[in-house]
Amino acid sequence: MKTIAVLPARMASSRFPDKPLVKISGLEMIEHVRRRVEMSSSVDEVVVATCDEIIKQRVESFGGKAVMTSDVHRGCIDRVAEAALYVKGDIVIVVQGDEPLILPAMLDDLVKPMLNDSSIYCTNLVTKIVDEEEFQSPNAPKVVVDKNWDLLYASREPIPSRKKYPNEDYLKLKQLGVIAFRNDFLQTFAALAPTPLEIIESVDMNRAVEHGYKVRMVLTEGIMIGVDVPGDVSRVESVFKTDLLLSKYLSSV
Repeated sequence: MKTIAVLPARMASSRFPDKPLVKISGLEMIEHVRRRVEMSSSVDEVVVATCDEIIKQRVESFGGKAVMTSDVHRGCIDRVAEAALYVKGDIVIVVQGDEPLILPAMLDDLVKPMLNDSSIYCTNLVTKIVDEEEFQSPNAPKVVVDKNWDLLYASREPIPSRKKYPNEDYLKLKQLGVIAFRNDFLQTFAALAPTPLEIIESVDMNRAVEHGYKVRMVLTEGIMIGVDVPGDVSRVESVFKTDLLLSKYLSSV
Protein backbone atom coordinates (compact mmCIF):
# COMPACT_ATOMS: atom_id res chain seq x y z
CA MET A 1 0.00 0.00 0.00
CA LYS A 2 1.44 3.33 -1.09
CA THR A 3 0.96 6.48 0.97
CA ILE A 4 1.57 9.87 -0.58
CA ALA A 5 1.54 13.27 1.10
CA VAL A 6 0.26 16.22 -0.91
CA LEU A 7 1.00 19.76 0.25
CA PRO A 8 -1.42 22.32 -1.26
CA ALA A 9 0.08 25.80 -1.58
CA ARG A 10 -0.86 29.00 -3.39
CA MET A 11 0.36 32.57 -3.38
CA ALA A 12 -3.05 34.29 -3.29
CA SER A 13 -3.82 34.12 0.43
CA SER A 14 -6.14 36.98 1.41
CA ARG A 15 -4.65 37.37 4.91
CA PHE A 16 -1.02 36.72 3.99
CA PRO A 17 -0.20 37.02 0.26
CA ASP A 18 2.80 35.01 -1.01
CA LYS A 19 3.12 33.18 2.31
CA PRO A 20 4.33 29.79 0.94
CA LEU A 21 7.63 31.45 0.03
CA VAL A 22 8.04 33.56 3.15
CA LYS A 23 11.33 32.72 4.82
CA ILE A 24 11.26 31.29 8.32
CA SER A 25 14.66 30.84 9.94
CA GLY A 26 16.24 31.26 6.51
CA LEU A 27 14.15 28.74 4.57
CA GLU A 28 10.89 29.12 2.65
CA MET A 29 7.88 27.90 4.63
CA ILE A 30 6.71 25.36 2.05
CA GLU A 31 10.18 23.83 2.07
CA HIS A 32 10.11 23.46 5.86
CA VAL A 33 6.85 21.56 5.52
CA ARG A 34 8.05 19.38 2.64
CA ARG A 35 11.28 18.36 4.34
CA ARG A 36 9.62 17.55 7.64
CA VAL A 37 6.92 15.45 5.96
CA GLU A 38 9.61 13.51 4.09
CA MET A 39 10.98 12.39 7.47
CA SER A 40 7.87 10.33 8.21
CA SER A 41 8.37 6.58 7.84
CA SER A 42 4.69 6.32 6.88
CA VAL A 43 5.04 8.47 3.75
CA ASP A 44 6.35 7.00 0.49
CA GLU A 45 6.23 10.16 -1.63
CA VAL A 46 5.77 13.90 -1.06
CA VAL A 47 4.47 16.32 -3.66
CA VAL A 48 3.50 19.99 -3.57
CA ALA A 49 0.27 20.86 -5.39
CA THR A 50 0.09 24.45 -6.60
CA CYS A 51 -1.41 26.74 -9.23
CA ASP A 52 1.62 29.04 -9.08
CA GLU A 53 4.62 28.34 -11.29
CA ILE A 54 6.94 30.22 -8.93
CA ILE A 55 6.17 27.76 -6.11
CA LYS A 56 6.75 24.79 -8.40
CA GLN A 57 10.08 26.20 -9.56
CA ARG A 58 11.26 26.89 -6.02
CA VAL A 59 10.33 23.44 -4.73
CA GLU A 60 12.04 21.78 -7.69
CA SER A 61 15.16 23.89 -7.15
CA PHE A 62 15.54 22.09 -3.81
CA GLY A 63 15.03 18.69 -5.44
CA GLY A 64 11.39 18.35 -4.43
CA LYS A 65 8.44 17.30 -6.57
CA ALA A 66 5.58 19.64 -7.47
CA VAL A 67 2.58 19.43 -9.79
CA MET A 68 0.54 22.21 -11.33
CA THR A 69 -3.18 22.24 -10.61
CA SER A 70 -6.14 24.38 -11.61
CA ASP A 71 -6.42 27.89 -10.16
CA VAL A 72 -10.20 27.67 -9.69
CA HIS A 73 -10.49 25.06 -6.94
CA ARG A 74 -12.97 25.75 -4.13
CA GLY A 75 -10.48 24.71 -1.47
CA CYS A 76 -7.25 22.93 -0.71
CA ILE A 77 -8.73 19.41 -0.62
CA ASP A 78 -10.06 19.83 -4.15
CA ARG A 79 -6.55 20.83 -5.22
CA VAL A 80 -5.14 17.73 -3.53
CA ALA A 81 -7.73 15.53 -5.22
CA GLU A 82 -6.59 16.79 -8.61
CA ALA A 83 -2.94 16.20 -7.74
CA ALA A 84 -3.80 12.66 -6.60
CA LEU A 85 -4.93 11.91 -10.15
CA TYR A 86 -1.37 12.51 -11.34
CA VAL A 87 0.57 11.03 -8.41
CA LYS A 88 -0.95 7.68 -7.56
CA GLY A 89 -1.33 6.45 -4.01
CA ASP A 90 -3.68 4.27 -1.97
CA ILE A 91 -3.71 6.69 0.95
CA VAL A 92 -3.40 10.43 0.36
CA ILE A 93 -2.35 12.69 3.23
CA VAL A 94 -3.24 16.37 3.04
CA VAL A 95 -0.71 18.55 4.85
CA GLN A 96 -1.41 22.26 4.60
CA GLY A 97 1.58 24.14 3.24
CA ASP A 98 1.37 26.60 6.14
CA GLU A 99 2.12 24.06 8.91
CA PRO A 100 5.92 24.41 9.29
CA LEU A 101 5.92 22.72 12.71
CA ILE A 102 4.51 19.42 11.45
CA LEU A 103 6.18 16.42 13.08
CA PRO A 104 6.83 13.11 11.28
CA ALA A 105 5.30 11.20 14.21
CA MET A 106 2.02 13.04 13.67
CA LEU A 107 1.71 11.52 10.21
CA ASP A 108 2.44 8.09 11.65
CA ASP A 109 -0.41 8.64 14.14
CA LEU A 110 -2.70 9.81 11.35
CA VAL A 111 -2.43 6.79 9.05
CA LYS A 112 -2.24 4.08 11.73
CA PRO A 113 -6.05 3.71 12.14
CA MET A 114 -6.47 3.29 8.37
CA LEU A 115 -3.76 0.65 8.22
CA ASN A 116 -5.34 -1.26 11.10
CA ASP A 117 -8.99 -0.97 10.01
CA SER A 118 -10.03 -1.12 6.36
CA SER A 119 -13.46 0.35 7.19
CA ILE A 120 -11.89 3.72 8.10
CA TYR A 121 -11.59 5.87 4.99
CA CYS A 122 -10.72 9.30 6.42
CA THR A 123 -8.76 10.49 9.44
CA ASN A 124 -7.99 13.98 10.75
CA LEU A 125 -5.49 15.06 13.40
CA VAL A 126 -6.61 17.00 16.46
CA THR A 127 -4.74 18.39 19.45
CA LYS A 128 -5.87 19.44 22.90
CA ILE A 129 -6.56 23.13 23.42
CA VAL A 130 -4.99 24.35 26.64
CA ASP A 131 -4.99 28.08 25.93
CA GLU A 132 -8.16 30.11 26.45
CA GLU A 133 -7.21 32.60 23.74
CA GLU A 134 -6.93 29.78 21.21
CA PHE A 135 -10.26 28.33 22.36
CA GLN A 136 -11.93 31.66 21.63
CA SER A 137 -10.07 32.35 18.38
CA PRO A 138 -11.97 31.93 15.08
CA ASN A 139 -8.65 30.98 13.46
CA ALA A 140 -8.67 27.67 15.38
CA PRO A 141 -11.39 25.22 14.25
CA LYS A 142 -12.81 23.43 17.29
CA VAL A 143 -14.32 19.95 17.05
CA VAL A 144 -16.55 17.66 19.07
CA VAL A 145 -16.45 13.89 18.63
CA ASP A 146 -18.56 10.84 19.46
CA LYS A 147 -17.49 7.91 21.65
CA ASN A 148 -15.59 6.36 18.73
CA TRP A 149 -13.78 9.64 18.09
CA ASP A 150 -15.67 10.21 14.85
CA LEU A 151 -16.36 13.86 14.05
CA LEU A 152 -19.74 15.23 15.10
CA TYR A 153 -19.19 18.89 14.25
CA ALA A 154 -16.47 21.45 13.61
CA SER A 155 -16.85 25.15 14.38
CA ARG A 156 -14.90 28.37 14.50
CA GLU A 157 -16.82 29.15 17.69
CA PRO A 158 -15.87 27.72 21.11
CA ILE A 159 -17.44 24.25 21.35
CA PRO A 160 -18.61 22.54 23.44
CA SER A 161 -20.42 25.36 25.21
CA ARG A 162 -19.08 26.59 28.54
CA LYS A 163 -22.44 27.99 29.62
CA LYS A 164 -23.19 25.33 32.25
CA TYR A 165 -19.63 24.51 33.24
CA PRO A 166 -17.57 27.70 32.76
CA ASN A 167 -14.69 26.53 34.95
CA GLU A 168 -14.70 22.85 34.05
CA ASP A 169 -11.49 21.40 32.65
CA TYR A 170 -13.21 19.37 29.93
CA LEU A 171 -11.66 18.15 26.71
CA LYS A 172 -11.32 20.89 24.11
CA LEU A 173 -10.02 19.86 20.70
CA LYS A 174 -8.58 21.78 17.76
CA GLN A 175 -8.67 20.42 14.24
CA LEU A 176 -5.36 20.44 12.41
CA GLY A 177 -5.02 20.83 8.66
CA VAL A 178 -3.59 17.31 8.40
CA ILE A 179 -6.05 14.82 6.92
CA ALA A 180 -5.70 11.35 5.38
CA PHE A 181 -8.05 9.88 2.78
CA ARG A 182 -8.25 6.60 1.00
CA ASN A 183 -7.84 7.80 -2.57
CA ASP A 184 -11.25 6.63 -3.75
CA PHE A 185 -12.97 8.49 -0.92
CA LEU A 186 -10.86 11.58 -1.61
CA GLN A 187 -12.28 11.69 -5.13
CA THR A 188 -15.78 11.08 -3.76
CA PHE A 189 -15.38 13.85 -1.21
CA ALA A 190 -14.07 16.35 -3.75
CA ALA A 191 -17.09 15.67 -5.97
CA LEU A 192 -19.59 16.36 -3.17
CA ALA A 193 -21.46 19.65 -3.24
CA PRO A 194 -20.43 22.14 -0.54
CA THR A 195 -22.81 22.05 2.41
CA PRO A 196 -24.39 24.83 4.48
CA LEU A 197 -22.45 24.10 7.68
CA GLU A 198 -19.20 23.76 5.76
CA ILE A 199 -19.76 27.21 4.28
CA ILE A 200 -20.89 28.80 7.55
CA GLU A 201 -17.94 27.46 9.54
CA SER A 202 -15.39 27.44 6.72
CA VAL A 203 -14.33 23.91 7.72
CA ASP A 204 -14.16 21.33 4.92
CA MET A 205 -14.78 18.29 7.11
CA ASN A 206 -18.32 19.41 7.89
CA ARG A 207 -19.05 18.53 4.27
CA ALA A 208 -18.31 14.87 4.96
CA VAL A 209 -20.47 14.80 8.09
CA GLU A 210 -23.40 16.54 6.42
CA HIS A 211 -23.31 14.01 3.59
CA GLY A 212 -23.35 11.13 6.07
CA TYR A 213 -19.69 10.09 6.02
CA LYS A 214 -17.51 9.41 9.04
CA VAL A 215 -14.22 11.15 9.79
CA ARG A 216 -12.09 9.52 12.48
CA MET A 217 -10.36 12.16 14.59
CA VAL A 218 -6.89 11.19 15.83
CA LEU A 219 -5.42 12.83 18.91
CA THR A 220 -1.77 13.78 18.57
CA GLU A 221 0.76 15.72 20.60
CA GLY A 222 3.07 18.53 19.60
CA ILE A 223 3.00 22.28 19.08
CA MET A 224 1.29 23.27 15.85
CA ILE A 225 1.18 26.93 14.83
CA GLY A 226 -0.34 27.44 11.41
CA VAL A 227 0.95 30.53 9.62
CA ASP A 228 -2.25 32.45 8.89
CA VAL A 229 -0.97 36.03 9.24
CA PRO A 230 2.50 37.65 9.13
CA GLY A 231 2.68 37.79 12.92
CA ASP A 232 2.66 33.99 13.10
CA VAL A 233 6.14 33.82 11.55
CA SER A 234 7.86 35.08 14.71
CA ARG A 235 5.84 32.62 16.81
CA VAL A 236 7.08 29.73 14.68
CA GLU A 237 10.65 30.98 14.85
CA SER A 238 10.41 31.03 18.64
CA VAL A 239 9.44 27.35 18.66
CA PHE A 240 12.19 26.55 16.16
CA LYS A 241 14.77 27.66 18.75
CA THR A 242 14.21 24.38 20.59
CA ASP A 243 13.08 22.26 17.63
CA LEU A 244 15.03 19.00 17.33
CA LEU A 245 14.28 18.43 13.65
CA LEU A 246 15.46 21.77 12.30
CA SER A 247 19.18 20.99 12.36
CA LYS A 248 18.59 17.73 10.50
CA TYR A 249 17.42 19.46 7.34
CA LEU A 250 18.34 23.15 7.59
CA SER A 251 22.01 22.45 6.87
CA SER A 252 21.08 21.62 3.28
CA VAL A 253 19.64 25.08 2.53
